[in-house]
Formats: sequence, structure tokens, C-alpha cells
Amino acid sequence: MNYSKIQLLLILLVIFVSCSKKEPEVKNIKEISQELEMAIAYNEGYEKLKVNDTFNAAQKFLEAELLFPQSDWAPKSALMASYSYYLQNYYSEAMLNLERYLKTYPNDKDIVYAHYLIGICYYELIEDEKRDIDPLIKAKEKFNLVIKSYPNTDFALDAKFKLDLIEDILASKEMYLARHYQKKNKWVAAINRYQIILENYNQTIFVEEALHRLVEINYNIGLLEESKKYANVLGYNYQSSEWYKKSYKIFNKDYKEIVPKKVDKNKKGVIEKFKKIFD
Repeated sequence: MNYSKIQLLLILLVIFVSCSKKEPEVKNIKEISQELEMAIAYNEGYEKLKVNDTFNAAQKFLEAELLFPQSDWAPKSALMASYSYYLQNYYSEAMLNLERYLKTYPNDKDIVYAHYLIGICYYELIEDEKRDIDPLIKAKEKFNLVIKSYPNTDFALDAKFKLDLIEDILASKEMYLARHYQKKNKWVAAINRYQIILENYNQTIFVEEALHRLVEINYNIGLLEESKKYANVLGYNYQSSEWYKKSYKIFNKDYKEIVPKKVDKNKKGVIEKFKKIFD
């Protein structure tokens, strides 16, 4: 190696060492400034959230994320912005921001909250059994994901509760369609819907009625053995049910329900009060 190359190498080493000493100082000043701006924006967002100024809170949280995207507070800011959108019923905006968060911060420690909140947004869009079923299905998918992937969290516990309610709504939708087909004398379509309730929603409150309707339809179209089969299932599992009594009357036309004795007026008032508790 000749002298000129050695000299050039020494010069480069001097420049590198010099830059390495100065750069951290400049970078540190920049990071402190960014972090301070981010903290101010985040705190402003939090203060606005406390006074229910949710729209401006969302904007401030997004601003905080953009100011210092490499910070640990950036994913939290994104989640808080989504939560702010959710509070003001801007479900589409909340879900879009949450989906962006999942792609941007796939390893964040709070990722379960994003999945849960997406599920909640879909859940809030559920109306009744006559409307679009899509939000129901998507909410169900998200809550199942939370339960399966994060079973030991509070979110999983609440997701299970929400799933029970979703199952009831899905069953009510099947029941609504089944009743509609039965009224139109579309027996096969009605039977299929009632059987879906028995197979897929057998933990819901609609099972008893579904069994009775199958007793009713099969009896009316002359399938007596099928009718008896469903009546036996209903009697075995729900003998004290009002639906069982209705089914029993189909096979026993002379059946008369025993009328309970009259209750003392003073006792009746107490019973009515207790009834209100359970309504």
C-alpha cells in the first residue's frame, strides 16, 4: 500500500470518527424535539377525549403518531385514535384505522385490543334479524379470533358473552325466515330453517319453538312419525315448556290446561313486584 492510499485512509477515518461524534448529538436533539411534540399532541388528544371532544381527540392522536412514528407511543396513539372514532360512532373510520394499525404494528403488545375493537364495531352495526347479516358474521369471526388467540385476556371473556348474543340474533334470523315460509305454506323451506336452528343454534332460546313448529308442520302434512319424533324430543328436554303444551294439544285435542287457583290480592301485589325484577 503506497503513501497516498495510507493518507487517504487516514483522512477517511478522521472524517468517520468526527461524524460519529457529532451525529448522535444532532440526532438526539431531533429525537427529543419530536418526542416532546408527540407528547404534547398525545396529551392534547387525551384531554379532548376526557371532555368528549372525540373527533378532535382522534386528530390529535393521529398527529402524535405521525410526529414520532418510531416511538413506542405511536401504536398506542393509533389505537387511541381508533377508540375516539368508535366513541363518536364513526365505525368505518375506526375499522379502517385499526386495519392500518394491524399492518403497521403487527408485533405490538396491544394487538388483541385492535381485533377486539374491530369486532365491537361490527357488533354495533348489528340491527335486527330482518337486516343485513354481514356485520353479524364479521363480528363473530373477530370474537372467535380473540377467544382462540388470546384466551386468557379480559377481551376473550367479553367476546364469549358477545358471541352468545350473536348466536341468539342469528337464530332469530333463521326463526324469522322459517315462520315466513311456514305462513306461505312452503313446508320444505320452513322445515330446513327450523332444522338449522336445532343443528347450529341448539343453545339458544329458539330451540323449543323450533321443535314445536316441526311437530306442527309434520303433523299437518301427514308425517305423523316425524311429528312424534320431534314431540318426544321436546317432551324429554322441555316438558314444562309452553311449547311442549302446544305440541301435546296437537296429539290430544281434548287436553285442557289446569287453571291455577286464584291468588290472594295481597299476595298478588308482592308477586307482581317480583315479576318486575325478572322482566
